[in-house]
Order: sequence, then structure tokens, then C-alpha cells
Amino acid sequence: MQMRQLMAAGVMGFALAAATPMTAGAEVLRVVKGTAAQALEVPMNRAVVLESDVPFAELSIANPGIADISTLSDRSIYVLGKTPGRTTLTLFTAEGELITNVEVQVITDIAEFKERLNQILPGEKIEVRTANDGIVMSGTVSSTQKLARALDLAERYAPGRVSNLMSVGGTQQVMLKVRFAEMQRTVAKNLSSSLAITGTNDAVETGTWLNPGNTLNGPDGVTPRQNVSSAGILGFTTGSLQIGILLEALESKGVVRTLAEPNLTALSGQEAKFLAGGEYPIPVSDDGTITVAYKPFGVEMNFIPTVVDGDLINLQINASVSSIDGTITTQSNGITLAAFKRRETSTTVEMRDGESFAIAGLLQDDFRDLNGQVPWLGDIPILGTLFRSVEYQQSQSELVIIVTPHLVSPTRGEALALPTDRVRLPTERELFLFGEVGKAATNGPAGEVARQDFTGSYGYVME
Repeated sequence: MQMRQLMAAGVMGFALAAATPMTAGAEVLRVVKGTAAQALEVPMNRAVVLESDVPFAELSIANPGIADISTLSDRSIYVLGKTPGRTTLTLFTAEGELITNVEVQVITDIAEFKERLNQILPGEKIEVRTANDGIVMSGTVSSTQKLARALDLAERYAPGRVSNLMSVGGTQQVMLKVRFAEMQRTVAKNLSSSLAITGTNDAVETGTWLNPGNTLNGPDGVTPRQNVSSAGILGFTTGSLQIGILLEALESKGVVRTLAEPNLTALSGQEAKFLAGGEYPIPVSDDGTITVAYKPFGVEMNFIPTVVDGDLINLQINASVSSIDGTITTQSNGITLAAFKRRETSTTVEMRDGESFAIAGLLQDDFRDLNGQVPWLGDIPILGTLFRSVEYQQSQSELVIIVTPHLVSPTRGEALALPTDRVRLPTERELFLFGEVGKAATNGPAGEVARQDFTGSYGYVME
């Protein structure tokens, strides 16, 4: 009879093994009376065979929702993982004596995940473990882009249950070099004439006058325009009649060059800010109370670098150059306020270490001319010039903003040079007797720096 029961149990176990495809590759855990060899780990949706050295007659599982059990024989048990978690499997003898309690832990199946991870990211040192019903990933990856790929793949196997303990290796600090270059050129020409006739009681004035008055002063009865480069005065008197002719001509040319080159270093993924300039006070009225707010101006730069893969860098940058424009003013509560000139760009670019991008450019050409004359008299050939004023002005400007990122690493302070290291302060004798205000350093570390080139990774010095 006992032999029949054993054969029936064997046939049933064989049928269950054939119905479950994972049984062929199932793991085996052996237990002895009183204790288990080790805790039983069962991957979810996979099976493990547990073998006992002591025949058992009865067994039970504390939480059937976590693991399912079936007997293959009086010494073998088929354990199928259902849901991640922990439960207890208990075995009894035919006399009701406790054989052992086996701790069963159903874990997430990470074997396939490890295979896919090695296929997609070969060579990356990523360790994968299970924790409760989730996945824990640790190790070092070569870039943030590969880190994101690994996490995205892990979410496919354990949505919302992925713990990231990985770190990114390689250089993760970026120095951004921004160059602002602007050229402005202006040309202006003015030609005007004025005719003044005055008698004992009357005065007639024509043309364009800066400060005309009822009485013409000056040696010839003519007041020339102020701030004029050249002016010609012709006057004569006939009896009580005075006639004055003023010819004014002005030509001005100007070139402005603006160059700023701020450098700033930041950690990958962190924002960095830079301001070299000042703050301009602006009065603000708040319920009748005048307060002062400050507006920054100068060279400003905000950027967020992200090392994507190897030496590929993603940059979110906002750079600007502003200055106070005294030619445009406004009045506010009796206070004169100046306007601002501002050149700004905001963009996102991607480039490799040492490469450059011209992220902004502006070419502007302004032209203006003005012809003012006395009606009818200004249309007279040749003589009409005395009754006409002509003004011509042209302004051209070109602006270019170039950015260059570099992957950088810290170094010892002795390897860096400062602009102040190149100059030695004069002694009283050198200052008062010889008028020297500074000399190049020749001795010590400062002298060694002075003998080096003026260019370097920290900037440059212009003499």
C-alpha cells in the first residue's frame, strides 16, 4: 500500500513538472531535520524544488498568495513563486512532529534583466540586486546618458520600484568660456548756414540757430552755434543795417570695440552664475513711499552644463552684456534716470569638449539724413544753401557671441598663476626718484610666472 502511494505521488509530481515549463531548470534546496540548509529564494513566476532528508507527511505555507506548493514525493516539494514577499513553509512527520520551518522569499526575477542590461550597455560596471519587491542598482557608469538608459530599462521590469545607487565616473566638471565681441562705427556730417539782418529797431534771422535771441551779439552781430568743430562768419554793416552770415560744418567719426571673455566652471547638472559689473539704483514708489531697487548691469552669464556621454556636453546658457546709456534719460519723481544698453542671448546647444559655437550674431546698419530749409528761399539755386541745413548720420554695429566648453579637473594651487603674480610693487626709492609704478617680478615663484606666456587657461592679461 505504501509502495502504491509513493508511485502515485511520483506520477503526480511528474505531471506537475511536465505542466510547468520552469520545472526542468528548477533549483534544488536540501533540508535536514530541525533546520534548512539556507533560506529559500524563489524568483517570481519560477520554481524551486525542495528536498528533505526526512520523509514528511504534512506541509503548509503561511501565505499562499506569495508562493504555491505541491508535493512531488514524501521527500520533495515543488515551490512556485507568485508575488514578491516573504513567507514560511512548515514540514511535519507522520507523527505530527515538526521537521523544520523554511523561510521562503519570493524575489523579482532579475536574470533576464541582467542579460538585457549587458546587451544594451556592455562594459558598464553595474551591479543589480533585489530588495523586497524592487531592484537595487549600484556601481559606476561612464556617463549620465548611460545612467538614464539603465534606469529606464529597470523601470520596465520593476515599475516604480527601482533604487538608484549608481554613480557617474569620468570628468563631470565643465568650464564654459564665453566671448563677447562687438564693433560699432558711426559717421555723422552736418552742414548748415544762417543769415541774420538787424537794424536799429528790427532783426530778421533765418537758418537754424542753437540759441537764437532777439539781440545778436558778437563782433559782427552773429552768435555762432556751440560745440561746432568749424564755423565761418561773414558780416558787414551798411549804415544802421548789420548783415551776418554763419556757415557751420561738422564731421565726426567714431569706432567702439567691446570685448568680454568670462570663464566659469560648474558641476554637471548644476547651475552656475557670473556677474562682473555693478548695480544701478532705481527709485520705486510703494504707496507713496520712495524706495530704491537695484538693477544689475555688466557681463552676466547663467548656464547649466550636462555631460551627456564621454566628452559630449549639453549646455543651457543665458549670457548678456549690458551698460548704462546716458544718451537716453527719463524723469521719475524729479530724479533723472538713464537707460540701459543690453545684448542678450538664451539658448540650448550640444557640443564636444573644446568645440565652439557662435550662438548669437547681430549685424545692424542704421542710416538717417535730414534736410531742413526755409520755404521757397531754400529752393533758390546756389543762394538757397544759405537757407538750408543738412544732417547725415550712419551707424553700423556687429555683435558675435561664441561659447566653448571644456571638461576640467581640479589641480594644485601652485600650478595656477594670477595676474598679480606678474607685477612687483615698487619701493619708495623707485617710486619717488624714478617714477616707476610697477615692475615685472624676477625672483621667486612670481618671477617664474612672469617669464611665462601671458596666455593660459585662467584668462589673459593686456598691457
